[in-house]
Amino acid sequence: MTKVEPLPTLLIIPTGIGCNVGGYAGDAIPAARLLASASECLITHPNVMNGGSLYWPDTCIQYVEGYSLNLFAAGEVFLKPVRQQKVGLLLDAGLESDLKKRHLQVADGCVASLGLDIGPVITTETPIGINLKKGLSGSSWGDIEKPDVLLRGAEKLKKAGATAIAVITRFPDDSDEYETKLYRQGNGVDLIAGVEAVISHFLVKHLLIPCAHAPGLAPLPIDYDLDPRTSGEEIGYTFLQSVLVGLSRAPDLICKSAIKTQENVFLQVKTFLSNRDLGAVVVPQGALGGEAVLSCIERFIPLIIVSNQGVLNVTSTKMRLDYLSGDKDKNIFYAENYLEAAGLITALRQGINIKSLQRPINCLKELNDV
Repeated sequence: MTKVEPLPTLLIIPTGIGCNVGGYAGDAIPAARLLASASECLITHPNVMNGGSLYWPDTCIQYVEGYSLNLFAAGEVFLKPVRQQKVGLLLDAGLESDLKKRHLQVADGCVASLGLDIGPVITTETPIGINLKKGLSGSSWGDIEKPDVLLRGAEKLKKAGATAIAVITRFPDDSDEYETKLYRQGNGVDLIAGVEAVISHFLVKHLLIPCAHAPGLAPLPIDYDLDPRTSGEEIGYTFLQSVLVGLSRAPDLICKSAIKTQENVFLQVKTFLSNRDLGAVVVPQGALGGEAVLSCIERFIPLIIVSNQGVLNVTSTKMRLDYLSGDKDKNIFYAENYLEAAGLITALRQGINIKSLQRPINCLKELNDV
């Protein structure tokens, strides 16, 4: 039997937009596992894989922070798979002593029980200060009061030998109680997710190493009407576990401009993943305006648009993608769910014409002379 090569696939579910799948605590992990099985090479980001206290390591999944994904899709960086990263911990000076200790105990547990390489550990000079906000669209975002303090701490970690960084910042407990209740019951947007992306994007932009964030929060009171999709955040004192597991195998980010020796270029690039290797990108309908998605559209990478409702409304119709593609049957596919998306990826990987699986099958028409 002929071995079928992997089909590197990009799975994007944007952070903080309340998607039905992927808008909660790692509830997109089953979809990611399915797509990874279908493609044998799935590239996705922390919002998909971080489940609070829950996680799922998979050698077929590359854990890549969102800003890094944008650079990768644009061809500015390559991804170099690794066996293990040395994950440095950056702790916000605003964490209370008990909350700080809880996070350190999680890190110790991940060393002792999972064999991760964690350290060094640095606490920022002063509290960083995080503000939570919500945009007009309903998506969450926020800002950092002292980004210079955050960056100096991260730079110290990199200089001390960390090859990836997990950041734990103290988030405000006095956020909108009503919005938090809606989220926990499966009817709202994750209020902290947007600014988490701001933090990791900021660090990756300046350091170009894998980074991800875990919020430091006081435990919430029990909610007897909890939505199962948020339960991963209820079974521990921190959300750090899934971040450490993801970062431990996150690929290195290799800047395109750093590959200089012409005689070794081919051998170097052959061992890396580049945007030229991508065989498909999977993204929710309504969330098609992101940089990574636009880069893939420009390169005519097959786009699988999944019905996965969120608060954004940047749809294929509004972007006139069917018109712009020239041949919608070739580059744009629609799936009602991630089960269908996995089937489409399998067909693409096996080289099966998608139209041969649909009914009716249209007769071929002769191309008339122009």
